[in-house]
Amino acid sequence: MRMKNLTEGDPLGLIVRFSIPLLLGNLLQQAYNIVDYTVIGRFLGSGALAGVGASTSVQFLVLGFCIGLCAGFGIPVAQVFGAGDHRALRKNVFHAMALSLALAAVMTAVCACCTHGILRMLSTPREIYEDAYRYLLVVFLGIPFTILYNLLASLLRAVGDSRTPFVFLAAAALLNVILDLMAIAGWKLGVTGAALATVGSQAVSGLLCAAHIMRRRPELWIPRRAARFERQTARKMLAMAVPMGLQSSITAIGSMVMQTANNSLGAVYVSGYTVAMRVKQAAMCPFDAFAVGVSTFCGQNLGARQYGRIRAGHRLGLAMGVGYGLVCGAALVFLGRTFSSLFLSDPAVLDAAGRYLFFTGISLWVLGLLFFSRMTIQGLGHSGLAVFSGVIEMLARAGVSLLLVPAFGYAAICVADQCAWLGAALYVVPMAFRCVRRAARPRLTVPAGR
Repeated sequence: MRMKNLTEGDPLGLIVRFSIPLLLGNLLQQAYNIVDYTVIGRFLGSGALAGVGASTSVQFLVLGFCIGLCAGFGIPVAQVFGAGDHRALRKNVFHAMALSLALAAVMTAVCACCTHGILRMLSTPREIYEDAYRYLLVVFLGIPFTILYNLLASLLRAVGDSRTPFVFLAAAALLNVILDLMAIAGWKLGVTGAALATVGSQAVSGLLCAAHIMRRRPELWIPRRAARFERQTARKMLAMAVPMGLQSSITAIGSMVMQTANNSLGAVYVSGYTVAMRVKQAAMCPFDAFAVGVSTFCGQNLGARQYGRIRAGHRLGLAMGVGYGLVCGAALVFLGRTFSSLFLSDPAVLDAAGRYLFFTGISLWVLGLLFFSRMTIQGLGHSGLAVFSGVIEMLARAGVSLLLVPAFGYAAICVADQCAWLGAALYVVPMAFRCVRRAARPRLTVPAGR
């Protein structure tokens, strides 16, 4: 499969064709969680489900940082690919791989050692603590496989290949279903089995990507002469990637405060929030996929100095975000409780989940504006500017959780995300327009005939 150049052709068609495999891949990644939670809820009960969900926010913090960092490494690769600079392409790929290897070692060691402390910090209820610990520890030990897949998938997408990561993820998703049923229903490994199934499936998808690059993608394979570590290149790569990782992590800090507040409300609300989060994350998959498509489109066209196409991609992204947010939001408002019943049948838990999803649906279009604006900024190389939107989200979630949950209970949990999205969107939407205008300024110095 040849690389896909996003600097020529109809912007809408290119973004859609590039993003559809990403969307399917995101849905498959959510299928990992959906299968885990469905099997746990049906075979082990709502208590075990609450144990798994009690650490959702910290998983988002740690894994979100890793995934964001890997996505950030793909942006300079996309830019030099759009510029046609294959020497710089290989140099960037080498540094991305070297830095990711170091990250994997450090993150795994630190997180595994701090698992008990993290759960205590989250005020995890005693009756679900043991399940929460076993599940979270296995997830932390699987960090290298999470980084492996997401880095290689990001590099493939940077050169226009979004289909290959999806194909391998599809195979891993099928394996995850089989392993889940075997580990929980057959081998009676409990929540540990669910975590092992997810980590094992992630490992398979990463190894398949590595094998594909070695055999079919010479432009992403590092010759010996290019395998030289340069501090200046490493700093440039980290300057692009770390803000993307931090943006996810900073956002997750607010979610951790929110999770801690929700954990104090009891197992019913922990389970309801856990189920609602699974439904919400599945609903957000198109945002993730098409926003990455717009980001890659903008990055390649920035490298190729196609500034008019950057504006077109940005506007298309905003239209996609608002349109999908309105349609999917309506579905969550009216069918949120029904969707939640896929995981378990406890009426009290379903009521809590449906209540959370009702408020999510009302404001999902705001999240669309936030996603596409933020990813446009990152695709243009201004990752640091997007970090402040994460800070706003963190402060809003933390403020609602600390100030309003003690007085209004679960009702405050249901509106915390909406406050965070609105606050961040008020900053990042105008900032995206500003970055797009700034990107067009170099046209004044580009030689005629370019």
